[in-house]
Amino acid sequence: MKIGIFGGTVNDGTIDDMVAEARSAEVDGFASYWAPQIFGHDALTALAIVGREVPRIELGTSVVPTYPRHPMMLAQQCLTVNAASNGRLTLGIGLSHKVVIENMMGMSFDKPVRHLKEYLSVLMPLAHTGAVSFNGEVYKSHASVNVKGSSPFGVVVAALGPQMLKVTGALADGTLTWCTGPDTLRTLTVPTINEAADAAGRPKPRVIAALPVCVTNDKAAAMDRAAKVFVIYGQLPSYRAMLDHEGVAGPADIAIIGTQSEVQDRIHALGDIGVTDFAAVEFGATPDEISNTRAAIKGLL
Repeated sequence: MKIGIFGGTVNDGTIDDMVAEARSAEVDGFASYWAPQIFGHDALTALAIVGREVPRIELGTSVVPTYPRHPMMLAQQCLTVNAASNGRLTLGIGLSHKVVIENMMGMSFDKPVRHLKEYLSVLMPLAHTGAVSFNGEVYKSHASVNVKGSSPFGVVVAALGPQMLKVTGALADGTLTWCTGPDTLRTLTVPTINEAADAAGRPKPRVIAALPVCVTNDKAAAMDRAAKVFVIYGQLPSYRAMLDHEGVAGPADIAIIGTQSEVQDRIHALGDIGVTDFAAVEFGATPDEISNTRAAIKGLL
């Protein structure tokens, strides 16, 4: 199982902060650096800059919402990022949430499963070959892009429920999960996406799991902090469904919190259930927690 770092400075810092964060992850030996697309810097634009400054680590988005972006335009942007980063981009995409797409953006969140299937039907050929010919109910695309110096890029989907996992397994390169606990990964995520990929004759997909991590001597305080920091994810329907499937009350209950050995054991166990990549969301509050958390994750490399 590969180990990566989930960055935070794309939203909370400057571009220079993001470069420094990615460079630190690379120097520490992590396999990947993941930048969320929320309401700060545009993740792909920022990763193009990071890719010119930080030469080796895999760069990923986690995740770019699909509804506001035509798949052809997104493919062109990703090919440009790949040209800037020597082919190290993995595009993570997701539907976002109905409250974001409809209430904030004023767009329709209609038929998300159909949307994802058609979106990938346009995006994947462009990502792998630079050309597409597709007629769907929503998307009709017959075009090609030619980005000099670029190369194909991988696409993973924030697929949580079974229908989304089946579409992802059949069409994309893997999934990237958040707020999805180990029992749900074992019983739902891994078998569903692997079976769909196998039925479609596709290679075994990546299963990238992102979870909060903190090494601490005060587990109760860290649990309380996690409950507050990540509270919104217990309220959004798609994540709430995963927490309910896990049988837990909220995001704090799936956070990986404890001593160094406890944290390392829980992360290592994810590989045993079929997770191919782990992306750590570090949330230490004190200098000791911050340094000890990073040291524990590095110890798994």
